[in-house]
Amino acid sequence: MTWLLLILAGYLAGSIPFGLIIGRFHGIDIREHGSKNIGATNVGRVLGRTSGGFCFALDVLKGAAPVLIAGWIGGVLGQSLTELTQTEMWSWLAVAAAAVAGHMMPVFIGFKGGKGVATAFGAMGAMWPLLTIPTLVALVVWYTALRLTKYVSVASMLAACSLPIGAALAAVPPDMQGVGHALWHASPLLIVTLALAVMVIYRHRGNIARLRRGEEPKTKLKDDHRP
Repeated sequence: MTWLLLILAGYLAGSIPFGLIIGRFHGIDIREHGSKNIGATNVGRVLGRTSGGFCFALDVLKGAAPVLIAGWIGGVLGQSLTELTQTEMWSWLAVAAAAVAGHMMPVFIGFKGGKGVATAFGAMGAMWPLLTIPTLVALVVWYTALRLTKYVSVASMLAACSLPIGAALAAVPPDMQGVGHALWHASPLLIVTLALAVMVIYRHRGNIARLRRGEEPKTKLKDDHRP
């Protein structure tokens, strides 16, 4: 029952539409501007980099906070992969997944939300130490891809795909003994991160179509040279 309540709390936290709230503060409905998405990327394009960064931070926080609290209450925070049972991993992952699902399908605004990348970064990274390092690696992949391509959508999809790879590598023992058993034990992490990658790509299907047509807008970085 405790874990069920924590999962519900994770979903409700993830459902807080910070992008919409920030837009309202500026006197607009963000769903009527730009890509009409409530995520940080659209907020940044419509309202500026500062508002976009603030939205990104809040979306990360609403993923991380319920996962950290659930980990502390459930006694799994700080436990290594070998110290946790698969049931404990599934329960903790369910809280993280619920927070991401809340952002993608928020109950407060008719289940039409964002793409879940920032919230996923927060939720997965907060699963200390199971997914913290793979999430940080995914963040590096995201930043590197953004610098190279200037497409937030491409960076987000590549980062999401790197997460299950990083989780698998992190599960492999340093001495390479019992690799099969280690990967089986870590299967909840691998299944959920892979499912998350698939979901992120699916949520970006519109971006993929625009990329193929050459219509996807690029992001202007700080050091871009302007004419």
